[in-house]
Amino acid sequence: MRSNQFNLILDRIAQLYPKSMDLSLGRINGLLHKLGNPQNKIKNTIHIAGTNGKGSTLSYIVSILAQAGFKVDSYISPHLVDFNERFRIGNIGGFELIDDESLIELLNYCEKINGKSPITIFELITAAAFLKFSTTGSDFLILETGLGGRLDATNVIKKPLVSVITPIGIDHQQFLGNTLENIASEKAGIIKNGRTTVISKQNYDLLGLFKKFIKLQNNKSKIYGEDYSIKINPTGFIYQDEKYNINLPNPSLIGDHQKFNAATAIATISSIDDLKLDTGSFSNGIEKTIWPARFEQIKIGKLHQGLGLRNEIWLDGGHNAHAALALADTLKNLEAKKLIMIIGMLSSKDSYEFLAPFKDKLFKLIAIRIPNQENTQDPQNISQNGKKLGIDSTAANDIFDAFNKVKSFPKDSYRIIICGSLYLAGEIIKLNN
Repeated sequence: MRSNQFNLILDRIAQLYPKSMDLSLGRINGLLHKLGNPQNKIKNTIHIAGTNGKGSTLSYIVSILAQAGFKVDSYISPHLVDFNERFRIGNIGGFELIDDESLIELLNYCEKINGKSPITIFELITAAAFLKFSTTGSDFLILETGLGGRLDATNVIKKPLVSVITPIGIDHQQFLGNTLENIASEKAGIIKNGRTTVISKQNYDLLGLFKKFIKLQNNKSKIYGEDYSIKINPTGFIYQDEKYNINLPNPSLIGDHQKFNAATAIATISSIDDLKLDTGSFSNGIEKTIWPARFEQIKIGKLHQGLGLRNEIWLDGGHNAHAALALADTLKNLEAKKLIMIIGMLSSKDSYEFLAPFKDKLFKLIAIRIPNQENTQDPQNISQNGKKLGIDSTAANDIFDAFNKVKSFPKDSYRIIICGSLYLAGEIIKLNN
C-alpha cells in the first residue's frame, strides 16, 4: 500500500510548480550547481532524443547491456502507472524501480535545496534523478529526453558516451516548431562536441541537417543506411556494421518498426569503441525487452469480462501521425479480424492526422476522454474527425461504456485497439487490473 507521505509530496510538488512547459536550462543548472553537479559524476551516459521510438530504443539498450552482465540505470518520462517508473536502478540481469522511501527523501531534499527559486516539475524530478544515479555505481545511465533536446532538462550532460536520435515526426509543435526541420534541429541539440552520435532510420530529407550538426560538433557518427543497416526477414533481421554481422530473432515488441528500434540500440552499443558483446547478449536482450503499452496485447483483466473468447484487446501509447502509421502497418500484418479502435487523445494532438492512416480500415471508432486528465480532447471532436474520414465513429462516456458498446455489436471476431495517448494507456492498465 502506497504511503500517505509519498502521495502528499507528489501532490505538493504538483501544486507548487507550474504544469506549463517553459523550456530552459538555466533553472536546472542552478539547482544542480547547489547539489554539487551530480550529473558530472555519472559515468557512461547514453542520451536519447527523438519523436518516436525513444522508450523502445532505451529499453533494448538496457536489456542488451544487462544480458551482457552490466548494471544499467535508466531515466524515462512520462510514467505509465507508478511515478517510480521514471527512476530505474540497474542490477545484474535487469533493473528495479526506486523505492518510495528513497524517492521521498530525494524529492524533499531537492525541494529544500532549491528553496524558493523558480523551477518546473520536470526539472526538479530530473535533478533528483541525477542525484540518485550519481550514487548507484552502475556501469551505464540511459537517459531519455522529456521534450525536444536542446533545451530539455536532461541536456545538461556535457560529455555523453553516445547521443542517439530516434525517428523524427511532427509533435509538440507549440514548443519545437511546425516543420520536421525545426523539430529535428531541436532534437539535434543533444549532439555534443567531440562525442559520438547514432542516427536511426530517418526521413531522408533530414539526414543533411543531422550531418551538418555532427560536422559542426566535430562528432563521430553512425548513421542508418550508411554506417549500419538491417535486412528484415520473417524470423527476425540481420544487423550489419563494421563491427557486427549478426542474425537476430524477432524482438519481443511487435512490428517491423521495432526491428529498426532494436537496430538503433545495437548501433548505439556498437559505437562504443572498447566494448564488444557476443551475439547471445544481443539476441537475448531484444527477446527479453519489456516496454508496456507498445502494441501490447491485454489477455486478462476486467476489460475482458463478457467480451467473448474470439475477441482481442491491444494497447498502444502512440499519439502522433508518425506513430499512427507504424501502428496501422503493424495491424495489417495480423490475422484478419474486424478492427475496432477506442481512442482518447490530449487536446494538443491532431486526431484527424492520427486517424488518417486508418481510413477504410476500421469497423468502428469509439472516442473517449482520458481519465484524470484535464487536457483531454473532447471525444465528440475525435468522433467528428473520424466521420470526416468516412469512419463509422461515435463517442462514449468512458472505457467501460465503450466496451459496453462493443458488446452490443453483432457477434463476430473483433480486434480492439486502445490508443491515442500514453496517459490513456497508463489509465487503462490501472483500470484493467
